[in-house]
Amino acid sequence: MPEKKIFVTKMSGEMAEFDEQKLRNSLMRSGAAEKEVETIIDQVNASLFEGMSTRAIYKIAFSLLRKKSRPAASRYKLKKAIFELGPTGFPFEKYIGELMKFQGYKISVGNIIAGNCVNHEVDILAELEDSYFMVECKFHHEQGQFCSVKIPLYIQARFTDIIANWLKQTGDGEKKHRGGLVTNTRFSADALAYGECMGLLMISWDYPANNSLRHNIDKYKLYPVTSLMSITNHEKKSLLEKGIILSKSIIGQEQILTELNISEERISRIIREAKILCE
Repeated sequence: MPEKKIFVTKMSGEMAEFDEQKLRNSLMRSGAAEKEVETIIDQVNASLFEGMSTRAIYKIAFSLLRKKSRPAASRYKLKKAIFELGPTGFPFEKYIGELMKFQGYKISVGNIIAGNCVNHEVDILAELEDSYFMVECKFHHEQGQFCSVKIPLYIQARFTDIIANWLKQTGDGEKKHRGGLVTNTRFSADALAYGECMGLLMISWDYPANNSLRHNIDKYKLYPVTSLMSITNHEKKSLLEKGIILSKSIIGQEQILTELNISEERISRIIREAKILCE
């Protein structure tokens, strides 16, 4: 523990007191051994200085963890791996669709739905029992960005228009319909308040506690291919272009990697990492 309070610079530019326990929790969540975690924390504390950026702290911790356990490092870099699904945002939509499938939803990605007034592009249509969800995926490219209240306001307006036409066409008012918003960062306080008030399904990186993006990725072991340490950025891009979003999708599918001209030795290493990551 640092001898005195040290304030660090967050991605948003705000200053906050360094939270050693938060770092410890992140490292433990990665699956790193307790002894390794404490060693890393000691070395991070030795490097701390007033105003140090949280990005710099992350880089130190990640570099140290990578030397000790590549699978743990892959889990630790999860948030960064989600950002690497960009830049179009479409892989993120497919990724959220896969996550919802594992939760039991029937899903359809990339739909044009007629509203009462105009047509709307809906990222994900999802069905669970007697409920239908129309989900918008808001992908941000960098930490520090967040969804302002304008986003759920916009989504609620589209949802209202679609439902007006849907009920008029089907005449079925018994089914439950709900709009939704999923983001890889966070909601502003007003965005969250409005979304919850209007009954929107609201999911962010860390909200709600037992249904957040981070929670469900760890729960279902649905780590994106961008998490893998054994493949290059170019190879990650190629896999995403082929529609390969999940690390577990390449397990038992070595031909996918063979098509990228990856050597047998590296393929074995990649598959081994994916298995450990997703087990």
